[in-house]
Amino acid sequence: MAAAACSAGLDTGFATLDFGQVIVLGLVQGVTELLPISSTAHMRVVPALLGWPDPGSAFSALMQLAALAAVLSYFRHDVSSIVGGGLTALRTRQFVTGPGHLALGIILATIPIVIAGVALAPLLNRCGSPLRSLGVIGVTSLVMALLLAATEWLASHRRTMEQVGFRDFLLVGLAQVGALIPGVSRSGSTLTAAMGLGFRRDEAARLSFLLGLPAIALAGLKEAWEIAKVGIDAHATALLVVGLIAGSLASFVAIWGLMRYLERMSSWVFVVYRAAMGIFLLWAVSNGLFA
Repeated sequence: MAAAACSAGLDTGFATLDFGQVIVLGLVQGVTELLPISSTAHMRVVPALLGWPDPGSAFSALMQLAALAAVLSYFRHDVSSIVGGGLTALRTRQFVTGPGHLALGIILATIPIVIAGVALAPLLNRCGSPLRSLGVIGVTSLVMALLLAATEWLASHRRTMEQVGFRDFLLVGLAQVGALIPGVSRSGSTLTAAMGLGFRRDEAARLSFLLGLPAIALAGLKEAWEIAKVGIDAHATALLVVGLIAGSLASFVAIWGLMRYLERMSSWVFVVYRAAMGIFLLWAVSNGLFA
């Protein structure tokens, strides 16, 4: 597997890819960003299997803007209601119920990951970060498979969004911090936490997506700013644009499919998938298949 490229300390391996590779990785990132299976894991595993360079953490972070566009589009009515309700709540100082309650809860849930993200940024975003190793991703995949399995076994799966409280927002927000570790998955950590709190599977996914909007936006915009500061050539810029388009389309399909799936089915398929990926990665690393 080719080494990651660096630009002023920023991991910009995507600049060494061609347009076909970026489209493939954009589609993979778009699908896996919103499913509870870890986009970062797939951004490391797929290039490794195909013998392509690692696109780098900058690519993965920026591609969150594609997921942001998909979530805003799919949940546009919810988002409009929350924004409007939040503005109304500011005028009336009523944050106990309704959209104002949701707006405040989402803000509170975002604080932990912002603090942790700033604190860990030098480690997470540097070239060759040890946290992006396939061994670490294998371990986190297995851990998340076990946690998701536990929620399927033990949780009640009865609560709805109308019953969400500030305690729920805080706990799911704390779980979201785990997504900073490659292989955990933001969608996976928040979905698992919400299900563990007794929410129905589809309602847990809805809470996960809405709660994650600020974190996704901040991560993507921050990375766009970092890339702009470093400066990349026209070819690399075009690669990012193509990747974002592919990722946006894939993300919308992923969120549409996941919401319909969880309305009728359990999350066991993701448990099995994550466990299989973790076992495979640990086996592959221990046998020297991947560097």
